[in-house]
Amino acid sequence: MSKKQKSKSRPVSFADAARSALAASADFELGAIDPSSTPGYTGDKASGARDLVAVGRELGELQERLFAASRAGAPQKVLLILQAMDTAGKGGIVRHVIGAVDPQGVKLHAFKAPTAAEAKRDFLWRINKQLPGPGFIGVFDRSHYEDVLIHKVRGLSPAEEIERRYGAINDFEAQLADKDTTVIKVMLHISKDEQRARLAERLEREDKHWKFNPADIDEREVWADYMDAYETAIRRTHMPDAPWFVVPADRKWYARLAVATLLAEALKAIDPQWPAADFDVAEQKRRLAAS
Repeated sequence: MSKKQKSKSRPVSFADAARSALAASADFELGAIDPSSTPGYTGDKASGARDLVAVGRELGELQERLFAASRAGAPQKVLLILQAMDTAGKGGIVRHVIGAVDPQGVKLHAFKAPTAAEAKRDFLWRINKQLPGPGFIGVFDRSHYEDVLIHKVRGLSPAEEIERRYGAINDFEAQLADKDTTVIKVMLHISKDEQRARLAERLEREDKHWKFNPADIDEREVWADYMDAYETAIRRTHMPDAPWFVVPADRKWYARLAVATLLAEALKAIDPQWPAADFDVAEQKRRLAAS
């Protein structure tokens, strides 16, 4: 088998293993996952880059089919939720994975701290406003999970309110699934050492200073609390119709390939179909030829 043929085969084999290798569970342990590992994938950085291009082409066609099918009334849509500590690579996922598809079929929203007006409403109110419509891939850069993660770590809400929110999230995501939304929840799992290196790079490069936030160092002081909050949130909200996938993120190339593969597999499960022509194709060909 040629090197080219081997490269083409990798996305298929990884696709077979990706979901099971990355899926969380109701009793998983975050500390047992090595952030520098590449679960389910036996290739290296070079093959990963080639395979990402191949999966990207597949994603492009699947997304176009999803969008086209919606024009004929198909209700399916996809919601990709990205959660991570800062520098874990959410932006890279958006550029290198979501960037492989037609932007007209993507609805991207980066959730920041709620405004004063948003904070007066239920925490899911602003989330509902950004949900994707039929035919769209929705991408949340952070999400409603901030309202249990940060609130748990920083004590911004009482314990009973955080408990209520776990249940509210489960109900909310179950309703999304009932309304033909495929929900994919990804935690990009970066190590504390790798984050330090990436933050250091931002401080060394003038073109990266705009990305540096001094508050990121404050968050490092409660790193263990965040890991505990993530583990609890994932355990409490991992459901068959809204599963969590924990993607090791110390190797950027692997994280991008893993998320691209998970997204492609979700779209293949939907199997969107090109809508049939609502006109006589042969007649229109004759008309065109005569025009």
